[in-house]
Amino acid sequence: MTTVSAKIDASLVKELREKSGAPMGDCLKALQESNGDIEAAFVVLRKRGMASAQKKASRSTNEGAVGTYIHAGGKIGVLLELNCESDFVARTDDFQDLLKDIAMHIAASDPRYVRPEDVTPEDLEREKEIYKAQALASGKPANIVEKIAEGKMAKFYEEVCLLDQPFIKEQSISIKELIAQKVGKLGENITVRRFARFKVGDPNWTVASTKVVESAAE
Repeated sequence: MTTVSAKIDASLVKELREKSGAPMGDCLKALQESNGDIEAAFVVLRKRGMASAQKKASRSTNEGAVGTYIHAGGKIGVLLELNCESDFVARTDDFQDLLKDIAMHIAASDPRYVRPEDVTPEDLEREKEIYKAQALASGKPANIVEKIAEGKMAKFYEEVCLLDQPFIKEQSISIKELIAQKVGKLGENITVRRFARFKVGDPNWTVASTKVVESAAE
């Protein structure tokens, strides 16, 4: 292991640290595992971040902060509540940067829900019916129309659910993965509780919340 470590240039570790936000030690280990391939090392860190986030997902997030983002000369505004486990973490630059990035993403991408679990039954049924009608209209056999509709739901979630959307500043990762990176770095569970997005002149503003988180908080 010592021999492998000697082959990892410090500049690579620094570059991966800046790209991923992970601790230097984790970046070095990931680069060692990937034989110095920075893209493969980034994938390793992403997987570890998601695993770390999953382990911490059941932990209560009753602290956090509310942030705002105003875009397009005051034409679009976002209010976001991001939760964590301690006030100490909520005041760190990493947490505040994450809060700003997610609020900015919401302004740009206009999600309607926080997670797929939060989509209303009415919206789910409406989308499935649209996909079924499209499949039938294209001449697909009736016996596979249902499967086609189910298969297209993943794309629907990516379009309307914040956590499933590709991060606007780095399309290779989702908002869920972006949060997971910070969970791995800060060592606390982090959750989006709710957000609101307003656009001047648009009557269809968005107010979304995570029902499970609300129940846990209560």
